Amino acid sequence: MDKPTKMEYSQPHRIPKFQPRIIIHGGAGNITPANLPPDLYNQYRASLLTIVSKTHTYMLTPLPSSSLPSSLSVSTYAVTLLENNPLFNAGHGAVFTRDGTNELEASVMVSRGHSKRGVGVTGLKHVRNPILLAKSLLEHGDSDLLSSSKQNDIPSAQGHTLLYGKSAEILAEKYGLELVDPSYFFTQKRWDEHIRALEREKSGVEITATWSKDEYLPQGTVGAVALDEEGVVCAATSTGGLTNKLSGRIGDTPSVGAGFWAEEWEETDVSSHPLGVSGGPGVILSGALKKLMADCLPTPFMYTPECRRVIKTRALAVSGTGNGDSFLRTAAARTIGAVARWGGYHGRIAARKVAGPDGELQKSAGDRWGKTGEGQGGVIGIEAVVTRDVETGEVVGARSDLIQEFNCGGLFRAWVDEKGVAYARVWPDEKRLLKEYPGETMPEQPRDWDGGKLMMR
Repeated sequence: MDKPTKMEYSQPHRIPKFQPRIIIHGGAGNITPANLPPDLYNQYRASLLTIVSKTHTYMLTPLPSSSLPSSLSVSTYAVTLLENNPLFNAGHGAVFTRDGTNELEASVMVSRGHSKRGVGVTGLKHVRNPILLAKSLLEHGDSDLLSSSKQNDIPSAQGHTLLYGKSAEILAEKYGLELVDPSYFFTQKRWDEHIRALEREKSGVEITATWSKDEYLPQGTVGAVALDEEGVVCAATSTGGLTNKLSGRIGDTPSVGAGFWAEEWEETDVSSHPLGVSGGPGVILSGALKKLMADCLPTPFMYTPECRRVIKTRALAVSGTGNGDSFLRTAAARTIGAVARWGGYHGRIAARKVAGPDGELQKSAGDRWGKTGEGQGGVIGIEAVVTRDVETGEVVGARSDLIQEFNCGGLFRAWVDEKGVAYARVWPDEKRLLKEYPGETMPEQPRDWDGGKLMMR
């Protein structure tokens, strides 16, 4: 797992400038070496590395204002690239409904900085990049909430958080987003999966045409979570939904709290309510706090006794992928946030309790686990924490951590660590040493992938 990152700060009473972070996912489910042969694995790995590396370069390129791009811009930039790549279940490459059509969904949510904080769009058939519509709706949120009048002839979305179909696409056109003929989303691979699954269901080989015990049928989404230098985290998610879903079905991706979540909060008495109460370290300390606490701590790296009262500002964002109906039933993303916020757990532990093996997602499937695809899935995320002295307001520590938890065969994911090294992986740690898949342990330099290598189709 990624290690906590030390942040730089120049003024003790201000939030430090964070090192920007990025992690992406490309779906989760019954992904095994048997249904992901090395040649196909290499295509996924090349695409993930290219996308995360391009995003990393974009993330660290200053804007004309000299500031770096926001987490909203970074995460939606990454998801746009994923939507444009036919390997993944979003945009060009989205799965088909039982009726042979494509119905797309997307969402974004930020921990702070926008009045609506989170929005979702669903039932889209013509918007080339659904994630850009979600982004536009979030950005227009302030004016939407302040006035019901038209803004530059653009109708207001009012205070609405979730928009469907034609209404959403009218706004997309008014915002100047690219609309396409539905044929744009067609790929032969997805069509073949659609037909094979229906035939297996009809013959009785499988219970449902949305999942197979032998074939990886995309039932997940693509997504990205980013942290910017101001400490804002953003989750961006996009999908074609479940393979062979009913037309009109709405999944977890556009539903706030189910497939995505982001929030920020303060903990005012962490000395009596430490992080990681279930065996993990209470507080991970920065160099400044380590020095300050050296005389009163049993070790220089963690503490639980009261020695100096501190207040924490915590921000957490997660993006989910997998069986969306299970995410809806468990309010999975919001539950992760609640476990972290109200239970006092580290974000990673909270994610594991929900999306890890034997977690709430898996439990929600009951005796159907492993038979219908229910409960399968995973999440990626980022947690950022700033620690201040209660009395003086002095910043005494800051960190950020990446989150990646899943309970199924595999999760397509890629990230750049705190040292600027890129990784792309599919399987859990215990499968990383498979000789056929050396890429699972291979670090990469983003500069080698951000334009020098083509995404393999």
